[in-house]
Amino acid sequence: MNKNLGTKAIFILVVLLACVYGIIGIPQGGLKQSLKNRIHLGLDLQGGIHLVLQVHVEEAVNSATDRDMQSLNTALAQYTGVAAAKLDPKHPETITVTGTNPNNQSDVKDVLQGSEYANIYSLSSLGNGSYTLSMTPSAIRDLEQRTLDTSIETIRARVDALGVSEPQIEQYNLGDNEILVQLPGISDADHVEDIIKSTAKLEIHAVAGGPFETEDAAMQSLNGMLPPDEEILKGTAGNGSSDQYYVLKRAAIVEGTDFRDAQPSTDENGRPDITFTLTTDAGDRFYKYTNENKGSGSMAIVLENRIREVAGIEGAIREQGRISGGGISQEYAQNLSMMLRTGSLPASITYLETRTVGPSLGAESIHAGVVAAIAGMLAVMVFMLVYYKGAGVNADLALILNLVILLGFMGFFSATLTLPGIAGVILTIGMGVDSNVLIFERVREELRLGKTAAIAVQDGFAHAWVTIIDTHVTTVVSALILLVFGSGPVKGFALTLIFGLLANIFTAVFVSRTIFDWLLGKRGRDAVLSI
Repeated sequence: MNKNLGTKAIFILVVLLACVYGIIGIPQGGLKQSLKNRIHLGLDLQGGIHLVLQVHVEEAVNSATDRDMQSLNTALAQYTGVAAAKLDPKHPETITVTGTNPNNQSDVKDVLQGSEYANIYSLSSLGNGSYTLSMTPSAIRDLEQRTLDTSIETIRARVDALGVSEPQIEQYNLGDNEILVQLPGISDADHVEDIIKSTAKLEIHAVAGGPFETEDAAMQSLNGMLPPDEEILKGTAGNGSSDQYYVLKRAAIVEGTDFRDAQPSTDENGRPDITFTLTTDAGDRFYKYTNENKGSGSMAIVLENRIREVAGIEGAIREQGRISGGGISQEYAQNLSMMLRTGSLPASITYLETRTVGPSLGAESIHAGVVAAIAGMLAVMVFMLVYYKGAGVNADLALILNLVILLGFMGFFSATLTLPGIAGVILTIGMGVDSNVLIFERVREELRLGKTAAIAVQDGFAHAWVTIIDTHVTTVVSALILLVFGSGPVKGFALTLIFGLLANIFTAVFVSRTIFDWLLGKRGRDAVLSI
């Protein structure tokens, strides 16, 4: 028995020391700073920035059909007069194919029904040799969800590059295609907005005409009719200080998601620029275009729907290129290269809500939460001592160890403590006491039946064990549901509650039982419990 108790005591001591290490780690800069390094405070406790973003997923649908339209025109080029275009701006999911005749209609239809399009588009005949490819509703939903997921991952990569500790970035279920961003400890909202919003699509387009001084001049060059596969954009391209207008091919040659790496650099004159590397597939497309248009064509670099640079094509470019221009500053080069490196958003975003939470609110919340937790814990400990006498010391020791293990869990998992999390701590204290009450009342019942103290403790723990496991498992399942489907503050509460329940099972059953066994072994067979 004594050997078994010694092993249990050593195990409890190891768990205690491990949890203390989890709470403070290797002390650096004092105990308070070490605690902050291990357990991070959430937005509601230390202040920060709260953002709600709207992702324009319809742009991803437009871009996808633009690329498919370009691919179709390449495949249909062998048939004279046959062309694919998007004729209705209000329905960017629809591609219309015209110009087929009875001699090539069957072959054209085979192209349109190819495996590349069959799973994405539904094919309809308009008669007179014309067809429409309409993206199916399921394909649109899948593309919109992928766009939202990609946007979340891109923003997360951008925020991680800023060095924000414990950010919360997730889909905001209170609105359609919205993202919730919470950045604890950050106060410069303008800088964060610039970094996040500048992840809007970066693209390289073929230039069809320009520059023009006004948009009307650009339209006049097209005889007042803008072709469906072209668009007019403006920007301060080159060294110009005023906006100029260009006619661009609507389908991008390269998009922001095609960039594999980007680094700030300087050109031969010492001016800041950006060197980039494309993915293999994008490099092949880029090489094909630049090789076919070298010496005669030009391309526009478009960022946030504005032309940043227009460059002539002097030679074929495959995977590596350079973005340069007189208007690029060192800071802009660093920010843009970081955005390209971590991935560009597949669609633009709009800020629906921006709030800055002051740290004074966090300080008040921490103070009130800590006072409530300490007051509640002291009240419970006093009650246990009064009601259960000497056995109350056992419960109080288990309760203190329960709190240490809970904080140790949070430290090891780098969990973020929020105000609802503090509520979870307080609830854990209450459930810890509840477990001890169940055990102690069962022991009392066994003593009333005339059993010895040792047998009463053994049977009391055995009978209470099933009830404790049942209540804790059901609560853990509920907390897991909150953790999976809840928002940020709810998740903080659920995570703290789960950690606390696991700690409570260990302390209420294992630690309390070990303490009772030690006391009874020390007092002998005629031991009497103060309970």
